[in-house]
Amino acid sequence: MIDTLKNSFTRLRRSSFFAGFVLFIIALVLNAALQGPASFFSVKSINTLFAKNAAFILVAIGQSLLLIAGTMDVSCGIQLALVNVVTIMTHQVWGIPFGLSCLLGIGAAVLASIAVWVCCSVFRLPALLASYAMTYVIRGVNVMIMSVPQGKVPKEWYMAYDSQLFGLIPVSFFAVLGVLLICRFARKTPFGSHIYAVGGNPRNAFAAGISPVKVQLKAFLLKGVIVGIAGLCLTLMIAAGNPLQAEDYGIRSLSACILGGLGFGGWGSVASAVFGSGFFVLIQNSVYYFFSLLVRLIPGFSVSSYWQNFVSDVIIFLGLLMTIVTAKGRQEVLREGIVRQFKRIDYRKSPKESEGKEVTTHE
Repeated sequence: MIDTLKNSFTRLRRSSFFAGFVLFIIALVLNAALQGPASFFSVKSINTLFAKNAAFILVAIGQSLLLIAGTMDVSCGIQLALVNVVTIMTHQVWGIPFGLSCLLGIGAAVLASIAVWVCCSVFRLPALLASYAMTYVIRGVNVMIMSVPQGKVPKEWYMAYDSQLFGLIPVSFFAVLGVLLICRFARKTPFGSHIYAVGGNPRNAFAAGISPVKVQLKAFLLKGVIVGIAGLCLTLMIAAGNPLQAEDYGIRSLSACILGGLGFGGWGSVASAVFGSGFFVLIQNSVYYFFSLLVRLIPGFSVSSYWQNFVSDVIIFLGLLMTIVTAKGRQEVLREGIVRQFKRIDYRKSPKESEGKEVTTHE
């Protein structure tokens, strides 16, 4: 029994998401200490956490698929707003049933993902720069569709999203669970191994008969569906339309993935994104309750939201440093991956430059 536990801990410690898991547990304990276990683990508190942050967690999961495939999309944040405005306006202006409008919103996210894929994989533009430029394109489309914040979601839809199944399990939790099950299924298909091969070394993968362009297309399509679901979660949470919201989710999802232990290409797993985004959410929650506690304890003390955001971002930055410094095996992967985001890659080029490197997966 003891040997089994030791072996399990050894496997956990060697996994790519171990640093993110440790950070997540620390943030979880900190939240419970600040709020009190009874308050933090109450049904209402857990439901609020999931309802408000399911969209961000889903975006991080979608981003993790691209990072594993050796690419990225920092425009996925503004794509949430695209889903929002398409869903709201098709229902409000065209009179389409809200359920069908939700499907159109998901379709809009998939089309946006395909556009980014064309830039990054077909034209082989640097992924970071191309997706950043696409942010402004999508923002313009959003404003064309919805010039000012407006519209509303049918009451039965947003009330259902903010409810609990059997009075215990948040409905928003099932959105995250469903996406995780889809990713788990995809991991067991050939795509699940090809994505690591392409991310680890696209030239060697091409030489082995794997098309990096097609594999990354599948990754972008799956990411588009996940971002579409995330956009619906955001729409049901705010119950209105806003064409310029959630733009920072793109960069923040990258931070969450790296916090969880993901590298750029062929390294990590979806679990890294889950733990990284969980740490991200819980730290922001902890900082809010910490300053709220100070306001109650110190007469006349007040603090602006700017300082709350500053403190939480500093803690997140320190967490990023910890995951990078402690996981020495990821440092070279991160360095090569970051350099790759600023280069055009010709997959058909002879893989002599990669001679001596094996196509491996790191989970």
